[in-house]
Amino acid sequence: MDACLYKKNVIRYPFYSLYSIALILVGIVTYHNWIIGMIGFILLLACLFLYMRMERMLSDEFETYISMLSHRLKKVGEEALMEMPIGIMLFNDEYQIEWTNPFLASCLGEDTLVGRSLYDVAESIIPLIKQEVETEVVTLHDRKFKVVIKRDERLLYFFDITEQIEIEKLYEEERTSLGIIFLDNYDELTQGMDDQVKSNLNSQVTSMLNSWAQEYGIFIKRTSSEKFIAIMNEQILIHLERSKFSILDQVREETSKQNIPLTLSIGIGAGAADLPELGALAQSSLDLALGRGGDQVAIKQPNGKVKFFGGKTNPMEKRTRVRARVISHALKELITESGKVIIMGHKYPDMDAVGAAIGILKVAQVNQKDGFIVLDPDHIDTGVQRMLEEIKKKEGLWERFITPEEALNLVSDDTLLVVVDTHKPSLVIEERLLNRIENVVVIDHHRRGEDFIEDPLLVYMEPYASSTAELVTELLEYQPKRFKIDMLEATALLAGIIVDTKSFTLRTGSRTFDAASFLRSQGADTVLVQKFLKEDITQYVQRARFIEHAEIYTAGIAISRAEPNKMYDQVLIAQAADTLLSISGVVASFVISKRRDNLIGISARSLGDINVQVIMESLQGGGHLTNAATQLQDISLDEAEERLKQAIDEYLDGGKKS
Repeated sequence: MDACLYKKNVIRYPFYSLYSIALILVGIVTYHNWIIGMIGFILLLACLFLYMRMERMLSDEFETYISMLSHRLKKVGEEALMEMPIGIMLFNDEYQIEWTNPFLASCLGEDTLVGRSLYDVAESIIPLIKQEVETEVVTLHDRKFKVVIKRDERLLYFFDITEQIEIEKLYEEERTSLGIIFLDNYDELTQGMDDQVKSNLNSQVTSMLNSWAQEYGIFIKRTSSEKFIAIMNEQILIHLERSKFSILDQVREETSKQNIPLTLSIGIGAGAADLPELGALAQSSLDLALGRGGDQVAIKQPNGKVKFFGGKTNPMEKRTRVRARVISHALKELITESGKVIIMGHKYPDMDAVGAAIGILKVAQVNQKDGFIVLDPDHIDTGVQRMLEEIKKKEGLWERFITPEEALNLVSDDTLLVVVDTHKPSLVIEERLLNRIENVVVIDHHRRGEDFIEDPLLVYMEPYASSTAELVTELLEYQPKRFKIDMLEATALLAGIIVDTKSFTLRTGSRTFDAASFLRSQGADTVLVQKFLKEDITQYVQRARFIEHAEIYTAGIAISRAEPNKMYDQVLIAQAADTLLSISGVVASFVISKRRDNLIGISARSLGDINVQVIMESLQGGGHLTNAATQLQDISLDEAEERLKQAIDEYLDGGKKS
């Protein structure tokens, strides 16, 4: 109305001005000729009358229009309030419903909600009101509502988004997922097979995969003798996850009946709309599954999260040494092109890490390059201390051990860094070296985890191997130049193998004995190894206390927990887990203790029927199928034990890691 009045005044001002001028002119004319002046005055009065009459007519029409428009708007507002598909509710301080529109009442299957309590109608909304949440999605009578809360007005708006959520769910279920299926050891198994047996094996595996694909609605296509491509949607992928990818067990069991231990690895990319990105995720997942030893499924999503299924068997030992020879020559080339070589293991290095580092140092020296081993003398166990005491007696070897700070000062553009016995950046002795040195080589025998050193020049990871010392021994054998390994160097490598195999009882293959035989021929002293491994009576008694407090949790799984006020080092915790495993009826052992660095350490061991690696990975740890561990911080022993039991239960129920 104010705007309209303003417009009317704008029209009046020019009229008043013109009328005033005309009146002055008529007055002047009247002064000279009163007859003509009177006629002009009468005409001016007539114009004024017509103008005022027209203005009144316009004002009446405008008021009529405003009145009609207001009535229509009020009617539309009332209809919108009562008929639009938006629920509206008013409530009081006691959460009693004072008023709702008919739409909301009909959605909740009621004739009226007035006078009812929110506790009866929609109890889930009350905590949202108290927590000062502005908007949230709730489920009422099997329908999804987006609730907007206006606390000051004690007003709730309900938007029915059931169909929207169903469409979103349908979209997510229909998104494409891409899988790459790889026959882990196909080439090695079929090497030397006659055509008939090979053809039968191919037919059997293809038939099993086609039946599996048909059952779940997957499109599958063989692209090579050992590789298949599988296309599915995410709904199918969910069903496959629920089945725990039973095709892994089926292929392993059916082929093993013919004494052909064939296994599958599957890498799946999911959650991306871009097909090239899906392909990259699938290939990355397959690499991860193979790096962890095969016989498992890895599902990778764009956010970096990975789910693992399977991995119930130990990696199959490769009988061919072709890869070892190729890696040995590649390592020689990298060392030759570098200025110096720095070798680094994991924090709190064991004999395997130190022995492998000494082996790589020998490779560098054979190729006439300076090599240095990074070691923090304040963070080593008693066995390594005894080994270092012997090393200090040998001229030329001890001076090759340097501290992390000294290593940082030695770094130059042509430095080569070799990381042994770990592949996780967070576990190396000095992570700054990884950031400073561009050329990195990784040699490890652990199953590959999600956390991995970025962009290494060369990776030699073989989960089938007993130890990194075994891998390094083979690399030494294939160095092209003739050389002699010193007795102490050979003994250090042999000690690494013996420690990780528990004196050749766990994860020991034919190549493990071959490596040990080579080291023995080079003068490795087994008596000296036993000297390194000796323990004092205090350690023996402490380990016995762990055994004393052990309890069988379920299905042959033993759990031992240290006393809350006692601290032990990781080596003793691991030894206690090993000892528990030797008790009759125990198939897996877990030892929990507070460590000297105030972390809670858990060591896990098994005889192979239970994959302790998967259990430890669910607690942010890792390791092998039969040997794994984790460290937890900001947690009590009771909480650690509860989380461990929960992880064990999830594993036994077919749980997965994500």
